[in-house]
Amino acid sequence: MIPLKILIIEDETITAMDLRETLQEAGHLVTAIARTYQDAVKAVKSNPPDLALIDIHLEGSAVNGIETAKRLLDIHPMPIMYLTANSEPATFNAAKETLPVAYLLKPFRHDELKLQVELAYHYFQSTLSITTNIPVSSYLYLPVDNGHEKIDPNDVLYVEADGSYVQIYLRTKKTYYISMNLGHLAQYFPTPNFYRLSRSLLINLNYLERLESTYLYLVNHETAISIPAPSRKELMNKLRIVRTKKAPSR
Repeated sequence: MIPLKILIIEDETITAMDLRETLQEAGHLVTAIARTYQDAVKAVKSNPPDLALIDIHLEGSAVNGIETAKRLLDIHPMPIMYLTANSEPATFNAAKETLPVAYLLKPFRHDELKLQVELAYHYFQSTLSITTNIPVSSYLYLPVDNGHEKIDPNDVLYVEADGSYVQIYLRTKKTYYISMNLGHLAQYFPTPNFYRLSRSLLINLNYLERLESTYLYLVNHETAISIPAPSRKELMNKLRIVRTKKAPSR
């Protein structure tokens, strides 16, 4: 098997070291060991891995491993493997929303981990191969009533999560309300103009009409959209902002 670049997200130092040693014995490269959500995001952006091994309970992190996985998949599509001591149905069902390739319980067995990593990556690559061999239309077909209705992704102003539903707003002011997770739907809007402003908002930057310190406005949409503080800098970097220069002091 080709050596993989693997990110470990684990808050227990001893477990993290054990995982790294096991993966390195199998010939893989551990890109980083992240203890929190923030560390994981930095690690993925600086050195995108082939696979992420994530503990669900992250002590001291702003969010748990499942929410961390959702954010990482927005940044970089890759197979996700969970390693956790939690076998409760509610946790397992929440983890399924991220479509993980494996859900392993602690304490892990070293040989099993090596096999699961190889199987997981092989399965992920096979699904990509199948997907790329299917002719793809530039339109999206949304599940509406008992069928599917065509929309042009370029007509979408933004998509907003509402519990287990998402609401899709078009520039024509037409909206769709469908039962789906935003993290799953976001994969159908991969072009650079779509930006995940927050966990609940995906916006089309082509329709960004006005930007203020804490709000933005979209074309044909009167309601202001709040800009989360952590997202502002990244959003600004995606836009061609004309910046004024300070006058030289006299």
